[in-house]
Amino acid sequence: MYCNLGNVSVYYETFGEGFPIVLIHGFTPDHRLMTGCMEPVFENQPGWHRIYLDLPGMGQTKGEDWIQGSDQMLEVVERFIDNVLPEGKYVLAGESYGGYLIRALAAKQPERVAGMLFICPLIEANPDLRILPEGRVIAENQEFLSTLTVDQMSRFAPLAVVQDRYNFERFEKEILPGLHAADTVFLQKIRERYAFSVPNEKEMQPFDKPVLFLTGRQDHVTGYQNVWSILEQYPRASFAVLDRAGHNLQIEQSGLFTAMVKEWLHRVAESENLQ
Repeated sequence: MYCNLGNVSVYYETFGEGFPIVLIHGFTPDHRLMTGCMEPVFENQPGWHRIYLDLPGMGQTKGEDWIQGSDQMLEVVERFIDNVLPEGKYVLAGESYGGYLIRALAAKQPERVAGMLFICPLIEANPDLRILPEGRVIAENQEFLSTLTVDQMSRFAPLAVVQDRYNFERFEKEILPGLHAADTVFLQKIRERYAFSVPNEKEMQPFDKPVLFLTGRQDHVTGYQNVWSILEQYPRASFAVLDRAGHNLQIEQSGLFTAMVKEWLHRVAESENLQ
């Protein structure tokens, strides 16, 4: 379905009933990245109203000319939330660039945000200022990889720390469709104004609600050390840096991912006295 905000129409999907959680994918993929990793978490977790959106220029949300950078991206997300959730508290989950956006949202609406989940979050918009590990492959199934075409490998391998059938099939189902759907010309324009005009650190007060940071030890896109540097802003944050995990941590460490997200949801429910 679409949420018409006048100068932009945002595509989104919803599942379940209960306490709202808004889930935001990273830069270039679409909502399928988030539904793929998060819906299994909620299979035996009733009481959560999940809202998955496509950011402008990604998935089924058109990138409008007036959206020039991350400032306007944030404006769209904030207006979307105010439209679909006009009152009351909600929870945020963000992957990569989605994590960059939800930090800013919490700074703008601290009284409404009841908790945050960060999956391989982007903390430093300037790539030159990111502290990153070397990219490497930890595990691979050569027999399976030999069945892939050169084109398939060129899409899958650059971010894959674990290269096997399971990881490839989830990449093809959850991430690749969004990469194909993305408006690359529009997104290049956004990249030129990727950082907020006012850095998150200028706006951020300590956020004393349940938070979970999930980072990959082999994530050479956003890393983990920049994330650690902001931990003191989140007095109730759990922080995990997982081996055998790169920027697709939610797939490469799916078991730990599901367990830790469920524990975070329990902390949110406890904090908000949800039954």
